[in-house]
Amino acid sequence: MGAPFAQISVALAALSICLSAAAAQAAGPKPDGAQVFKQRCQACHSATAAKTAPLAPNLAGVVGRKAAATSFAYSPALKASKLTWTKANLDQYLTSPMKLVPGTRMVISVPDPAQRAALIDFLAKAK
Repeated sequence: MGAPFAQISVALAALSICLSAAAAQAAGPKPDGAQVFKQRCQACHSATAAKTAPLAPNLAGVVGRKAAATSFAYSPALKASKLTWTKANLDQYLTSPMKLVPGTRMVISVPDPAQRAALIDFLAKAK
């Protein structure tokens, strides 16, 4: 009775390892925040201090900053929002800008939670 039980235990352990490896592989690598910024944001924004952004505010130093606090023509809705760009507020905003701030001019969302988290981490380091 001991040998079959031991074989079953070994087989279950091996199966568990294979399933864990498959799940990790299916999840893929963690997104690179700089790459997400380049792909999703850079056409309108800059994250380099003192660099003029083509169509939207510069995002260097955005984490911890009051919304609509830089010299840019922000929407009246964003000016009135009284938001501070915490990581949590950025997460909500990037999930659905119009839902958090109805009337904002920002229409691009980042629906993927992993990409959003990587992007926010990148922005937190952009000074």
